[in-house]
Amino acid sequence: MRIGLLTEGGYPYATGESGRWCERLVRGLGQHRFDLYVLGPAGTPRPLPPHARVARTADLGGPDAPPAASGAWSPRGPRAARRAYGRHERRRFTEACHRLATGLCAEDGEAPFAEGLYALAELARERGGLPGALRSDDAVRALEAACRAPGARRGAAAAGLPDHLAFAEHLERALRPLSLDWYGDDALGAADLCHAAAGGTTALPGLLAKRFFGTPLLVTEYGVPLRAHYLSAAGADRSAPLRALLAALHGRLAGETYRQAALLTPGNAHARRWQEKCGADRARIRTVHPGMAAERFAEVGEDEESGDPATLVWVGRVEPAKDLIGLLHAFAEIRARQPDARLRIVAVPEREPGGGAYLTYCKGLAAQLFPDEAPGAHAVGENPVAFEELGGPEAPTLEDAYASGALVVMSSLVEGFPASLVEAMFCARATVSTDVGAVVEIIGGTGLVVPPRNPRALADACLALLRDPERRHRLGAAARARALELFTVEQNLAAFRGIYLELLSHAPVRHRPGDGVPFAHPAEAHVPGSWAHKAVAAGTGAPDA
Repeated sequence: MRIGLLTEGGYPYATGESGRWCERLVRGLGQHRFDLYVLGPAGTPRPLPPHARVARTADLGGPDAPPAASGAWSPRGPRAARRAYGRHERRRFTEACHRLATGLCAEDGEAPFAEGLYALAELARERGGLPGALRSDDAVRALEAACRAPGARRGAAAAGLPDHLAFAEHLERALRPLSLDWYGDDALGAADLCHAAAGGTTALPGLLAKRFFGTPLLVTEYGVPLRAHYLSAAGADRSAPLRALLAALHGRLAGETYRQAALLTPGNAHARRWQEKCGADRARIRTVHPGMAAERFAEVGEDEESGDPATLVWVGRVEPAKDLIGLLHAFAEIRARQPDARLRIVAVPEREPGGGAYLTYCKGLAAQLFPDEAPGAHAVGENPVAFEELGGPEAPTLEDAYASGALVVMSSLVEGFPASLVEAMFCARATVSTDVGAVVEIIGGTGLVVPPRNPRALADACLALLRDPERRHRLGAAARARALELFTVEQNLAAFRGIYLELLSHAPVRHRPGDGVPFAHPAEAHVPGSWAHKAVAAGTGAPDA
């Protein structure tokens, strides 16, 4: 099977959990051919297995980003992308843009939005020039007319000219995938299945492949882009009407993706609820938990006695959403009732500039709440809260961090699918977590859950496990068993192996030049196994009798 894998800013160029998941998927399903289509800056790719290749790349980052070496804004190349439309093309563009804008501004605008989106895609495929047209006065006037039309949403109706101009710029960047040169018989037209590693802009090429070629679309979301847009702090300085228009755009795009996808595979029930809220059909949603490497945690998980019984461990990125301030106040309550308790905060190295301000504040708060304690007049004081960085001498690896304590705590205010909880479960550690995101789904009954923003409840739960070693060990063993059953790489690969075959079996048969005689090779010839390879090599197309 030929899979067109759509990624954005990830595999094979970038690191991160999404890139690691794509790499495990590609390497684990060696019986299929993977053509990678990457939206994002290209660099030095990771080594690819023989059955995978980078088919196209396109950098959509800057407002005037040039076409990438293996992707262009239109089939006619960058020169056509800068060409002004003639009268006929301009009329087509204006009508399509008006339908799309009407769909964004109206309460029930799903149908006009989809009509306008595909009309713009067809115009870009035939004539090019879409990026320039979306920055033109015609696009701004169409948006202004839709915002002022009777029945427009209140937020859209309040938008002024600065909002229209800013939204037109954002719209052009969001719809750049419509103008790529990926929609031909030598690209996505040759794929048996399009698999988008995220929704939103990443899935746009898959939508067009289904529109132009009937290629089934599979969308996997381990983090919901629409939710990320709502929670992003990047638009805090935008006006309310502009935020309303941007939310409508991302919401309509997500809804159209969910309606057109042959199957949606959210990574957890939290993401599944977001998809259903955006109009996804429950019959076409199948939860597939992300697979994580469990082998590296095996040694720690099998050692039940490892870890200081009075030490709590926190692991993650230090940012306000993790509510380390609440954790420190909870630990103050713990220390008042159990003076030998200690807290290790192991921070993942921060890559964003200015990300250390919150960490500095937390260190200052810890110094105020817990003055350095010395056992005697001639000894050096030590703080019961230790701030460390992953990869440093105190915590060189994740395994070392989890192995150092008896209890793992998570105090977040907002989460999607917290991977640190799964890692702690692989290490057979009992956990105390706030009830956010997919936490309850992950831990089941193998840990304690408390409300967020409640330091006293967090402290009570931690003390209950610190004072009861038997219960703590029992919960840790159950957590490890649950993680090995639900969250391993093997279960993830097995799920997608079956999904690929299922989707292809329901897809219409498409014959391309050079395919040869239909049904020349039975399905069994593609099943991994020595007998299948012998049969194909012998030219029989069937297993030996």
